[in-house]
Amino acid sequence: MTVSPLVSTEWLRDRSADPSLLIIDIRSTESGGQEAFKAGHIPGAIHSDYAADGWRIAEGGAGGLLPDAGHLSALLSRIGVAPEHQVVIVSAGETASDFSAAARVYWTLKAVGHRQVSILDGGFRAWREAGGTEDTGVSAPTPRPLYPVQLAGNLRAEIDTVEKAVAHDNATLLDGRSQVQFDGREKSPQVARAGHLPGAVHLDQSRAIQPGTGRLRPVTELEPLFERIPPGPVVSYCNTGHLASTNWFILSEVLKRPDVMLYDGSMSEWTQDPHRPVATNAS
Repeated sequence: MTVSPLVSTEWLRDRSADPSLLIIDIRSTESGGQEAFKAGHIPGAIHSDYAADGWRIAEGGAGGLLPDAGHLSALLSRIGVAPEHQVVIVSAGETASDFSAAARVYWTLKAVGHRQVSILDGGFRAWREAGGTEDTGVSAPTPRPLYPVQLAGNLRAEIDTVEKAVAHDNATLLDGRSQVQFDGREKSPQVARAGHLPGAVHLDQSRAIQPGTGRLRPVTELEPLFERIPPGPVVSYCNTGHLASTNWFILSEVLKRPDVMLYDGSMSEWTQDPHRPVATNAS
């Protein structure tokens, strides 16, 4: 069964009894976390806190890195993911950042070799607004054998790939942050120096989200928004590989562009070395 990377509440409702589905609610503390999940969630869903459960790690001053294979295998086993599952990721669905969280978990599952994974467009908010039934209380996952992680190297841009892109202009560096952070007028506390990767193209990922929601814009609106990204390889980045996941997801999974990678270390890793160049725009 081939399933779209982005599924609707109607699609999920019609297949809610399918035993091959595993619905993962990733609401973190800022969205109410476990308490919000216990107060109401999609029937059959399990909860895995995006921020607290180890989907991303900090290392060497860099935040948001992809954990190693052993860590990921144990995480997926603990929450009950098996290779045969059709995983559906459910965010809070309130903000653009919520979509980025879902896109980052999606990317992580693809990076470990999981083939069947989708995002619920609009997250839990869309489910509730559509009048979907809800369960309450704890929904404990069924632990599975250690997941057979097979890391897919073509999805992740590591530091050497980014250094070559900066030096030789052999890939488009796509910055998904706000304009003020791209320009260098503001800086995330997770980044050592303000500015952007030299030669980068800017596209604030929030422009791809319908205002006031966590729902992606229609393809007819995404195509003209992303058409200015040059053909060829693309490296999507931000501060910690979170917001950049949205641009990666749209280019790779929705618009089906080949050779799109996510730089999970992003500016938090890049700026740890003072010898690496950082560009700013004059005010």
